[in-house]
Amino acid sequence: MTGLPDVPGAFDRHAAAYDRLVGANPGYHADLRRAARAFALPAGGAGARLLDLGCGTGASTAALLAAAPYAQITGLDASAGMLARARAKPWPATVRFVRGLADDPPVAGPFDGVFAAYLVRNLADPDVALSAVRALLRPGGVLVVHDYALRDGPVARLVWHAVCWGVIIPAGRLATGDARLYRHLWRSALDFDSPQGFADRLRRAGLTGVRTRTARGWQRGIVHTFGAEVPS
Repeated sequence: MTGLPDVPGAFDRHAAAYDRLVGANPGYHADLRRAARAFALPAGGAGARLLDLGCGTGASTAALLAAAPYAQITGLDASAGMLARARAKPWPATVRFVRGLADDPPVAGPFDGVFAAYLVRNLADPDVALSAVRALLRPGGVLVVHDYALRDGPVARLVWHAVCWGVIIPAGRLATGDARLYRHLWRSALDFDSPQGFADRLRRAGLTGVRTRTARGWQRGIVHTFGAEVPS
C-alpha cells in the first residue's frame, strides 16, 4: 500500500534518531497523553491489564503509564531496534516489552484495554490486526487508536503535504541520511482511511460505541483518536 514493504526493518534502521525527531514535533508527547486519556482506558488497580500495540521506543507506553499508573502494561512492537530503545528507558516493574506482530500478537488475553498509536496505517491488513485485538480484549474492553486519518476535503491534505515536504522529510533526511521512512509516513497517511472510513472499519470489526476526536494545532483534521469497545 505504501511502497515500503519492510516497515519493521525501516524502523530498526531509524530507531536511533526516532525520539529526537518526534520530540521536535511541538506537543507530540502531550498529544499522546491526551489520546491515552481520551476514551477511558482502565486506570484500574494492579490487576488491570493494558496492551500498547506498536509501542515503538516507548513514547506511547509512557503516555499509557501516565493515564493508567497502576495497570500492568505490555508494550509490543515488531521492530527490534525500537524495542531496544524502549527497554533502555527507566520503567516500573509493571511495564514489560515483547517483540511481535500486531496481526498475530504473541501475548495472551484478556486485556482490559489496548492502545495503538501511529500503528494501524502501517499494517498490510488493518482488518486482520483489529480482529486479533478484538480477540485479546475482554467483553467491555476498550480499544483506543491514535493515528493519521485525514479529514475529507482539500485543506487537511494541503497542510499535510506542506508539513511533510517542508519539515518532516527534510528533517528525516538530515538526521539519518535516508528519507524513505519519512516519505512512507507522508504517503501512508494519504493512503489511509478518512476518520469516517476508519470508524466504519472499527464497526465492521465488531466493535461498538465508536467515537472520534481530532488533535489540536496544525494536526487538526489530520491526526485523530478513536475509541471503541468489545460488546459486553
